[in-house]
Amino acid sequence: MIKPLFLVVSPKWRSAIARLRQERSTSSGRVVLIASVGFIFWLGVFGVVYRVLRYFRGVEEIGPLLAGKLLGLVLLAFLSILLLSNVITALSSFFLAKDLDLLVASPVDWLHLYLSKLGETLVHSSWMVALMAVPIFAAYGVVYDSGWLFPLYAILVFLPLLIIPGVIGSAITLTLVNVFPARRTRDLLSVIAIGAAGVLVLLFRLVRPEQLARPEGFTNLLDFITLLRTPTSPFLPSEWATASVMGYLVGPLESFPLILLWSTAAALVVFGAMLHWKAYPRGFTRAQEGAERFVKGWIWRMIFDPLFRPLAVAKREFIIKDLKLFFRDTTQWSQLILLAVLVVIYLFNIRALPLFSGERVPFIMVTVISFLNLGLAGFVLASIAARFIFPAISLEGRQMWLLRSSPLDLRALLWSKYWIGTIPLLILALAITVLTNILLKVTPFMMLVSVATIVLLTLAIGAMALGFGALYPQFETENAAQIPTSYGGLVFMMSTIALLAAVIVVEAVPVSGYLRASLAGEPVSIDVRMIVAFGGVALICLLATLIPLRVGLKKMEQFEF
Repeated sequence: MIKPLFLVVSPKWRSAIARLRQERSTSSGRVVLIASVGFIFWLGVFGVVYRVLRYFRGVEEIGPLLAGKLLGLVLLAFLSILLLSNVITALSSFFLAKDLDLLVASPVDWLHLYLSKLGETLVHSSWMVALMAVPIFAAYGVVYDSGWLFPLYAILVFLPLLIIPGVIGSAITLTLVNVFPARRTRDLLSVIAIGAAGVLVLLFRLVRPEQLARPEGFTNLLDFITLLRTPTSPFLPSEWATASVMGYLVGPLESFPLILLWSTAAALVVFGAMLHWKAYPRGFTRAQEGAERFVKGWIWRMIFDPLFRPLAVAKREFIIKDLKLFFRDTTQWSQLILLAVLVVIYLFNIRALPLFSGERVPFIMVTVISFLNLGLAGFVLASIAARFIFPAISLEGRQMWLLRSSPLDLRALLWSKYWIGTIPLLILALAITVLTNILLKVTPFMMLVSVATIVLLTLAIGAMALGFGALYPQFETENAAQIPTSYGGLVFMMSTIALLAAVIVVEAVPVSGYLRASLAGEPVSIDVRMIVAFGGVALICLLATLIPLRVGLKKMEQFEF
């Protein structure tokens, strides 16, 4: 059985290994940069978890209970992410992959086909979660002096946590495809997955898990310890994995949770194989049906023609084309749901800061938080720009050669993409900044500084996203969500962080002067240092706006197909 399965899987592995070798030989600098950033990220996650666990271990009696509860929450989050990811990935692996026409028509056994596609789904949907789990388990092993066998035991525990959501997600996808055509199912699953992820994150935040760090909120210590000892749900695999890992680290070690994990994973694989045998042929046949995609032209004309009539014809048509493509692609517009949820959580976190409850927080603390909030809001905007503006050039795909060879002005294409991405980003930036400042009750001076700075930063971030997207295009990529995770997306995020750091450092001069004058009871005066600092911020943002757009335009003029 292993040899036929290896024959089915080997083309994928060989092509992946060949691609890695080619990238390593042609762009060793990229590999070093990505590896360095990943290692730094690992160190950051390890450091945070290590500090928390060291603090927990120093707490008598309830320290291991707190560590176990933290691990259970992390594994439950992993389980939820994996289930959603596998539902989406299984649709491409089992029904929309390009090699399925050959595999289904060949004399490959149905079980080998199922296991190979299940493995492909697990790899594509679980690699990021698996990498994220490495520093977390490493921190647990170091803090509790687990010994050199713990990594092997952690792999033994974590592997069924990858298999269980993979099998369940594949079964859900198979059931849905037998009801809807595969391409309609992809749209439906995109909306459901994004909406479910948003609701899950919002509910998790509204529960306010930080209350666990404040035992005084409970009636007595016994209630607090009882809450810690009670599992979230004894039927969740994440609880079995938590009990198994904590039993290994602090004792007593029990084999039942580990047996429960592996027996459940094996039983689900058998159940999934049986469902595949019964329902896959009909589902694959239905997957060949196309999905109806249309946009009523007269509706779009009625809405957008009056709005964009002042623009030149080329710019107007480019903007309308991009809007149509955006709203036709469910995987694109459905992410606005998750974006709205994240914005609500962002504002909720600012509202939850204990600044105006209990003792009054000093004026300087409110001002510093408001100032540093600019950097955090800028980082949020950069992440949104990486998802929606950075892929704009790459999504033109092979039709870019048509635009290059036509008499259309590429400058109009570039500026239309810039404004259609930057204006919504600017509206969001102003909403976040103004609302957070209102919640923080900042002074008019800080409100003016924050609004002016976030406008300049947004214009620069949008230009950098579009410019770097043109410098590092991914025309062969069909999924827009994969484009920001490329090397160009990494370079864009690092450059944006450098821009935010420069702006914060330069503006710290006038803000610190404002604080000194306010604390001394003196009126705020506009001196030379303040003018130079604000002028420097404006110059930095202006250069960060114009240079990327200019470089991106030159790169677009050099595209060859």
